[in-house]
Amino acid sequence: KISFDLAEYTADVDGVGTLRLLDAIKTCGLINSVKFYQASTSELFGKVQEIPQKETTPFYPRSPYGAAKLYAYWIVVNFREAYNLFAVNGILFNHESPRRGANFVTRKISRSVAKIHLGQLDCFSLGNLDAKRDWGHARDYVEAMWLMLQTDEPEDFVIATGEVHSVREFVEKSFKHIGKTIVWEGKNENEVGRCKETGKIHVTINHKYYRPTEVDFLQGDCTKARQKLNWKPRVTFDELVREMVDADVELMRNNPNA
Repeated sequence: KISFDLAEYTADVDGVGTLRLLDAIKTCGLINSVKFYQASTSELFGKVQEIPQKETTPFYPRSPYGAAKLYAYWIVVNFREAYNLFAVNGILFNHESPRRGANFVTRKISRSVAKIHLGQLDCFSLGNLDAKRDWGHARDYVEAMWLMLQTDEPEDFVIATGEVHSVREFVEKSFKHIGKTIVWEGKNENEVGRCKETGKIHVTINHKYYRPTEVDFLQGDCTKARQKLNWKPRVTFDELVREMVDADVELMRNNPNA
């Protein structure tokens, strides 16, 4: 959602920023000595044209962020073909870890659940609970980035788990890990997540977290990466959720203002 509020800044950083780096490589005469990795994104697919999404799926970005990343993707392809630069796009689906920024929904959930577990918070608000994402662990995905740069010829790759989970499911599993069962009541903006054991409301809905144009469903097909890079994800969704919640419980216990 932030990219809608900072659309010009987003284009400058994510779109033109990539061009500046590529231009610097070319201007400095480093075409033959540099390998360039572009952090591409599943947000390129946006309003998905096929399920699951792979390297040949048409792009349809649904945010200023996705549109800026579309420029970055194609300018990388252009420099690769025009100047024979070893430049690749890693089209990575959502990859999470305890180091994820607090403004991302997964980390917002894990931080809030940790605070509730420690008695530092009662309730937090989310947007679209039914958005579905293909979530993996950043540790696995960084390995895939490295593997892309070890190939003989530069190619673009989709990196994903192939599994889809909703924001709602991430919330439920996070609370389950601290011994709370979330029961959903109401509909749309009036929906709340109530703790079955205590009766307390821990989750509410706030429309300010909705995007003007939503991306409802992302699911990646990493067949090409499996075949050409011999890569596959190792960390399961449940393991990822537990690791993030545990890390934030430890963080908040040591520093409630973190």
